[in-house]
Amino acid sequence: MSPRFSSGIQQLDQILGGGYLSGSMVMVVGATGVGKTQLGMNFIHQGSSAENARGAIIDLSSRGDSQNHTGYFERLFGQSLSTAGPLSTSPSQVNAEAILLKERPADVLEFLGYSGRRVMRSQMDVDQWHSWQSEMNRRTPQLFSYVYKHLTSGTRRFVVDGIEPTDEATDSLQLELVEMIYHRMLRKEHDWLAREVLREQFRANEEQVQQSTYDHTQSVAMVLVTTAETMLDRLIEQPLSSGDLAAGANTVILLGRRMVNDRMQRAMYVAKHRGSYCDTRVVPFEIDERGIQFGE
Repeated sequence: MSPRFSSGIQQLDQILGGGYLSGSMVMVVGATGVGKTQLGMNFIHQGSSAENARGAIIDLSSRGDSQNHTGYFERLFGQSLSTAGPLSTSPSQVNAEAILLKERPADVLEFLGYSGRRVMRSQMDVDQWHSWQSEMNRRTPQLFSYVYKHLTSGTRRFVVDGIEPTDEATDSLQLELVEMIYHRMLRKEHDWLAREVLREQFRANEEQVQQSTYDHTQSVAMVLVTTAETMLDRLIEQPLSSGDLAAGANTVILLGRRMVNDRMQRAMYVAKHRGSYCDTRVVPFEIDERGIQFGE
């Protein structure tokens, strides 16, 4: 059986048959405020004890509503998260010395910077879409460097937040970025990712690259997807509406609300956990000052 990554919540690990599988993509789906960020914060915090390296957050929010990861994390664990400064939107030279320096990057990368701009192709005209694509071409090398530096620093847990759901994967700029992060960064062998990051400076620094090897199969990406649907029963009944992301995910966790004895409660259902046993029951939970608390 593949090594497991603990969720940071004992009851959830039991539901998942031991935790998330190494090398997997985990998709957490639910409405705003239902508990997705709580799962993400527990997951990255667990890295401090499990891998001796706290996880990293890549925030793809773009509509002006920060996810407030630092606030959540400080309330739950009494620790602060560091946030990277604004990304450059102008072309920059590759700084191999800075990239290969064994120094952990910031905990949070606000990649799109809460610009208030749309991220669905169907909501833009041709000029707006090409403008986004051009800007992404300038920012993407910085994202590659951020992920690579985390991996060489020992980080094995990555949370990608702020995803808006869509029926067509090709319609979403955010889903393109998720696919890139998972397949072209986390699932790539260390030297191939180094080639992508260092580009023409790879050969001159190949010896130093080999001194920072890591196993590319030993990491997990958790993707937090927001949905307009709040009721868990409807989420279970409906086809997953995030294009190819749900199909490619190893684990899909649905969070929503349901009515029980005239009282609304939060509940979770694991819709998919490929390659492992999991508990298929709907599990109630609450959120208090200690974070997520699962019921029986």
